[in-house]
Amino acid sequence: MSSAAELADELAQETLDLVAVTGDSDLIRQVSEKLATSSTVAQEAFMSAVRLRMAIARAKEFLDEKRIAANSAQKSE
Repeated sequence: MSSAAELADELAQETLDLVAVTGDSDLIRQVSEKLATSSTVAQEAFMSAVRLRMAIARAKEFLDEKRIAANSAQKSE
């Protein structure tokens, strides 16, 4: 991962952590706009990192649900 991508990923994680605490998903847009005023490359890297992290989180939730269902099915047998 390039240093720009690493920085964008760190910022994405920080932003998503704050969204989780505050419930304000508009923070993502606000940070994105701040980045865009000085670097569209940074803004695009940030948004890519946000989308990737959100997609991975959804996939992990899906797998957790499947794991719980499988464990419940095994216990009831």
